[in-house]
Amino acid sequence: MNRSNQGGLFEAQAPRPLADRLRPGTLDEVVGQDHILSVDAPLGRMVAQGRLASLVLWGPPGCGKTTIARLLAAVSSLEFAPLSAVFSGVADLRKIFEEARQRRQAGRGTLLFVDEIHRFNRAQQDSFLPYVEDGSVTLIGATTENPSFEINAALLSRCQVMVLQRLDDAALELLLSRAETEAGRDLPLEADARAALKAMADGDGRFLLNLVEELLAAPPGPPMDNAALAQAVQRRAPLYDKSQDGHYNLISALHKSIRGSDADAALYWLARMLAGGEDPRYVARRVTRMAVEDIGLADPQALPQALAAWDTYERLGSPEGELAIAQCVLYMATAPKSNAAYKAFGAAMHSARETGSLMPPKHILNAPTGLMKDLGYGAGYKYDHDTKETFSGQDYFPDGMPRQSFYDPPDRGFEREIRRRLDYWQKIRDRQVEGRSDGQ
Repeated sequence: MNRSNQGGLFEAQAPRPLADRLRPGTLDEVVGQDHILSVDAPLGRMVAQGRLASLVLWGPPGCGKTTIARLLAAVSSLEFAPLSAVFSGVADLRKIFEEARQRRQAGRGTLLFVDEIHRFNRAQQDSFLPYVEDGSVTLIGATTENPSFEINAALLSRCQVMVLQRLDDAALELLLSRAETEAGRDLPLEADARAALKAMADGDGRFLLNLVEELLAAPPGPPMDNAALAQAVQRRAPLYDKSQDGHYNLISALHKSIRGSDADAALYWLARMLAGGEDPRYVARRVTRMAVEDIGLADPQALPQALAAWDTYERLGSPEGELAIAQCVLYMATAPKSNAAYKAFGAAMHSARETGSLMPPKHILNAPTGLMKDLGYGAGYKYDHDTKETFSGQDYFPDGMPRQSFYDPPDRGFEREIRRRLDYWQKIRDRQVEGRSDGQ
């Protein structure tokens, strides 16, 4: 018996993890992805028509990306060539491409499955292009990261992106039922503990089956409640990568919850970020931005509150300082909202770029020299404190530039008072214009 046959024999006798034993044998057995696999869904139609385009499968861990790729190779009669971007380099790619060319010359196709494809650099991703274009390989890349940011545009344009979903409660329950059938007995769990087990998996089918395997290996005993379950198995850490897509998704959720005045949702997303290991200083900085962008002068205390929470965290650290950030998030979410200052500054910046280097009007320029006085600097300036309303109504825009109106505060929060002041000053300007017209 040769060495390779011995290896195959020993491998067949080796124990296989439950997740591997329950791996679907057909596309119909894949759970939780009907939106792409059903007969009227994109992948289902491809399979029915006997054609398979190059794909990028984008989804969280444990949702079935590798299994789907393997089954697509089987139904398409393609050689399945798996590759991990974590452990592979240029030499591995060259070898696979050469083998794929040889198969093609022999009339056989290759499905090249690249796990974690986003980990390949730009040059490595570009190396796929000629082989995808000439049909040497049908590429299926799997990624947990947003393909728009992580995969080259040239390669992405040659692939269809299929978005896989985290497994919902119904899909996870189906996996539990299959596991119980495989084991020949029910899981030793009370109803609440069964629900808690699915929550621990956080949508990851592979992780759920690993938990089930731990439970099935436990000594016999009465059904477990939640406390016993927590002692028996390890809870899955929430998915959160501080440098990748999850980071930006959660800060966006926090920001929009505060902007939408949903205090409870804002607290939830704050907790999700902190539970995932986010630096509280980053959250404090972003909440400070929200204070000036989404609240502004509708509540002038929003910015001091944000800075105070930031400073409190710096002084107390975790976990005590995180309460100050949570308190600030509640303040921001319940404060009146206004982006009038944000919009006004943007409009002023646009006008400044458009008007170039216009000089201020001479009447508001100081005249420290005789020459400057002769040139009219300061001539006609009215000292506002000398007027009855401490408001002269003079024009401070450049000569030849029509007066602009950038700031338009809404009639809510503290900006209601600002709106009243601006309207009052505008009435004085209007009276002065009417007086000059009558004098003419």
